[in-house]
Amino acid sequence: MGSPSVLKELQRELENVAKNHQVRKKYTIQLGENELVLKELDLLEEDANVYKLIGPVLVKQDLAEANANVRKRIEYISAEFSVVGFGSITVMHTSGKIFCKDVLSYISMELFTLLIL
Repeated sequence: MGSPSVLKELQRELENVAKNHQVRKKYTIQLGENELVLKELDLLEEDANVYKLIGPVLVKQDLAEANANVRKRIEYISAEFSVVGFGSITVMHTSGKIFCKDVLSYISMELFTLLIL
């Protein structure tokens, strides 16, 4: 069978992929929520009341300020997508789906090598 060092390396790589997937999933959810809030804010009229939940209290907030805050959060979350990477594994984010270009080929090759040895 394969050497223990190859198995450990493959296991570490798979753990990294799983961790990064969880982080990307969290950011994807946050980005979707913030984009939805931005769409709802765009539907409001200038004189509409906007409230922000801070702990157990609703605090009145200016519509322009709320709009700016949501846009900044969207910018931040979008920037975090580029920070979270898969190391040597290529990732493409297309139309809301994440495709890992080399993950399957890498895992398949490692498993094939382990089975042959």
